[in-house]
Amino acid sequence: MPATYENISVRFDYPDGWHIEEETLVDHHAVTVSSPGGGFWSVVVHPPTMDPGELVTAAMEMMRKEYDNLDAEVATETIASHALIGYDLNFYCLDLTNTTHIRSCRTDDATYLVFYQAEDREFETISPVFQAMVTSLLR
Repeated sequence: MPATYENISVRFDYPDGWHIEEETLVDHHAVTVSSPGGGFWSVVVHPPTMDPGELVTAAMEMMRKEYDNLDAEVATETIASHALIGYDLNFYCLDLTNTTHIRSCRTDDATYLVFYQAEDREFETISPVFQAMVTSLLR
């Protein structure tokens, strides 16, 4: 049964039993939901004046500083009638291959930066769950 996270600035569904953490700062609100297997999905809610391109570029640069052998591909997709831009990343961490998707889009109410990551074997299993979470965020 899915649980629903709801705050003044954001609402989305996530799997029951996953761990949730929140962070509210002056200029944004962030929520991270972690799977029992270690994967995680995060959304950072910015004012609608923020540029989605700048957000995904900054997130990608942060990952490049952290991981030397990072492979990155530009990614675009449409979810719930919203055009998302971003990157698909692959890298090694602790001798395991990992996949990260970074996506951003602007709505009338906010600019969202969505970041989800898992070790590749887990990513294959929970990628549809991550996609459903993005869809529930944007509906």
